[in-house]
Amino acid sequence: MSGPGGGIALVAHSGGPTPVINASLLGVVEEARQHREIAKLYGVAFGLDGVLREDFIDLFAQRADTLQAVAAMPSSALGTSRLEVGPGGIEQVLRVFRAHDIRFLFYTGGNGSMGTASQIAEAARNSAYELRVIGIPKTIDNDLAETDHTPGYATTARFFACAVRDIGADNRALPGQVEFVEVLGRNAGWLVAATSLARYHPDDAPHLIYFPEVPLPLEQLLDDVDRVYRRLGRCVVAVCEGQLDERGEPFGADVREGSRGRLAMNLGHRLAVLVSQRLKVKTRSEKPGLLGRAWWGEHPQLDRAESRLCGQAAVRAACQGVSGAMVTLLREEGPDYAISTGLARLERVAFIERLFPAAWRNPSANDVLPPFRDYVVPLVGTISHYERLSPLLVARKSPIPKT
Repeated sequence: MSGPGGGIALVAHSGGPTPVINASLLGVVEEARQHREIAKLYGVAFGLDGVLREDFIDLFAQRADTLQAVAAMPSSALGTSRLEVGPGGIEQVLRVFRAHDIRFLFYTGGNGSMGTASQIAEAARNSAYELRVIGIPKTIDNDLAETDHTPGYATTARFFACAVRDIGADNRALPGQVEFVEVLGRNAGWLVAATSLARYHPDDAPHLIYFPEVPLPLEQLLDDVDRVYRRLGRCVVAVCEGQLDERGEPFGADVREGSRGRLAMNLGHRLAVLVSQRLKVKTRSEKPGLLGRAWWGEHPQLDRAESRLCGQAAVRAACQGVSGAMVTLLREEGPDYAISTGLARLERVAFIERLFPAAWRNPSANDVLPPFRDYVVPLVGTISHYERLSPLLVARKSPIPKT
């Protein structure tokens, strides 16, 4: 590194914020203070945009109580960015790094961000610039390869489980309606699967869960909903925002083209309209949207602790000479939940989506199977359920005919 006093390190956030990304930031700062290889630690304001503007924050100068408070809040305290840069942009990033003598980069993000980190590491290597690049995993979608799960997933999964539980309670109190709950997750069904966690009674919501990995023919949806509605007189459907029909289209919903592909803007609403038209039942749709990744209510402490651990592990790896790798979470064998950290090469993670396993959904692809619960409950924790009044009915006495 640069000189006997150590080099300068940079930590950046990329992509969508999560409820626990600030905990990994705290982990980086805490661990960096312990290593003489790192003389200074800067945080980038707003990701790659901030790098190109040279908007750096001195993290070693921050008060300890400020960092602790920031780690306990959702979203990104540094700010983040979805900026995509080509080869010319990567060279510009390296010019900024050279100007500031940046020798360590801790890049926090998902699979697209790991692709950017890999490109930066490769460009530095090709230009003989000594730079150690370590990725820190972050995505609510839980779709990163090479890791058991990702920080941010458990908290968001818990939010959607609680949200669907509560919508289900409302649906049960005023039957006669089909409700669609649109869940985050894009192309991976990890979050929509988690809506199953608050079911304790056979008629608890959600009654149907659909996975974006499996195209959903409209006729199957109609048959499934009709069957539940005839049995219960109501229905709650959890559907991922990335769900497509058998033609690979989002059921006629409005589509936005973005850097991460096509995404329907009103999928739940569109499905509600189609079901109402075809089955002649009342419908509505709910879209919690970004509230799912910004929520900091009944969050699992484990998620925050593991995010912090990933930040610490990233610094240790870099100070041991590792570059071009991402920190991973490895679930250990045994009856009790335990994890350790590992490392995966960035090229094995970059731009790769880890989809929901086919073995964890039922043959009809409209519900989860028990192995998913075994996987997810240690992360999310148990979801409290609502008591029901016992049906201790009083005998009828009125001669008026009952309708």
